[in-house]
Amino acid sequence: MAVEATKVLRDLRKGMYHPVYFLQGTESFYIDKISNYIEESALEESQKGFNQVVSYGKDIDMSAVLGNAKRFPMMSDRQVVIIKEAQDLKDLNNEGGQKMLLNYLENPLESTVLVFCYKNKELDKRKKFVKELEKKTVFVHSKKLYDNQVPAWTSQYLNDYNSKITYKASAMLIEAVGTNLSKISNELDKILLNFKNQSLEITANHIEEYVGVSKDFNIFELQKALVYKDVLRANKITLHFSKNPKEYPLIPTLALLYGFFTKLLLVHHSKDRSEKGIAMLLKVNSFFVKDYREGIKNYPLVKVMEVIRLFREADGKSKGINAGGISEGDILKELVFKILH
Repeated sequence: MAVEATKVLRDLRKGMYHPVYFLQGTESFYIDKISNYIEESALEESQKGFNQVVSYGKDIDMSAVLGNAKRFPMMSDRQVVIIKEAQDLKDLNNEGGQKMLLNYLENPLESTVLVFCYKNKELDKRKKFVKELEKKTVFVHSKKLYDNQVPAWTSQYLNDYNSKITYKASAMLIEAVGTNLSKISNELDKILLNFKNQSLEITANHIEEYVGVSKDFNIFELQKALVYKDVLRANKITLHFSKNPKEYPLIPTLALLYGFFTKLLLVHHSKDRSEKGIAMLLKVNSFFVKDYREGIKNYPLVKVMEVIRLFREADGKSKGINAGGISEGDILKELVFKILH
């Protein structure tokens, strides 16, 4: 059975090390987090010269990996052997190399901490080899999160530091850096560091100051202005976007707003429009449900379908189709006007 990455980290922080770790999956955040912790903390700095070997999969084979793992530590209770980019270790994908590793796992050296970092790929869990790995190693399966899971992850990450974040701040942060967990954690760490890691509730003001995203002029606020048909606010934000095209490129803006209105289409076709029903349908946090409920009031089904057509038309113009030399800023201003009227 795969072990939760957060549990592995908690155990490591308590000084609990195991002979073999196999870290795999399409989300590299926890793979890096666990392997970096072991690399930095399993040995004293003075012990690392003789007792720590860090290799890359493309530069080594299974025979050499296990040769390193079978050595006894020098002037230390343990040694560390880390294979980064283990997905490039050819032997790991053939029967001979797999057999060698399974033989080692029958009786691993207790004084060795052997770590495989198999990144951006997943082994086939149906294979006998993988089932054996799950039984005989600390096996971590690190999957990419769905976009709707990232806000909850962000809150959980901060919870470990006795801190929290408002929903608006979370949305602004994700808009700014995307859903890459490493980038999100780096920005959160930067904010916490400015407050000497004290307990903190991160707000839109913190994101504006430390991440560089305007709390008043961002895609989150433009979407809200459109949802509530706040014409003045929408026009102010659109004008700001058009004056700063490098900071607010058109294509990502269209993509995010288009995503909202396509979800609004799903809500229109749904029988269950309760808060829970919409949250489950769209796989969004219940905090955002009120925007969708407001959206179906202000945008009847026919209008939503028209808006989706307008987005496709604007996307075509952004690619030079029937654009007539119009700027990206003017494409957005025209789109917002047509949505609101």
